[in-house]
Amino acid sequence: MSSAVSRFAPASSQQALLHFQELLAYETDCWDVHHAITNGRRDFVLLDVRGEESFRQGHIQDAHSLPHQRINEKSLSNYPASTLFVVYCAGPHCNATEKAAIKLAKLGRPVKKMIGGVTGWIDEGFHLVKDSETTNAE
Repeated sequence: MSSAVSRFAPASSQQALLHFQELLAYETDCWDVHHAITNGRRDFVLLDVRGEESFRQGHIQDAHSLPHQRINEKSLSNYPASTLFVVYCAGPHCNATEKAAIKLAKLGRPVKKMIGGVTGWIDEGFHLVKDSETTNAE
């Protein structure tokens, strides 16, 4: 008797390899972002795409506040076209990252989603900073 896990056959190893490699082209995680920030290896702009009040209440250090509703050519005009944006929102229950990523991609901008968002960041034991240390994208 099979389980719900094995009821559908797994993909071939080659298919799995292609799938997971492709997934990493779209996503990064809290640990990788934290490592890049703390080791001076940040080669991306971290965008907090939640609302401004949520950002003021706590955000990842050095993140730029740019609510997904305000992403447009003008709000991105200070960034070179090749800038990689990493977007995050509240967490897995929030789809602001997808909305932001869609807008960025439509504008021809490189983008990745930080999976887990603020919830994942806190779950990993990392800390948020308050409004007095903000950096705004506009």
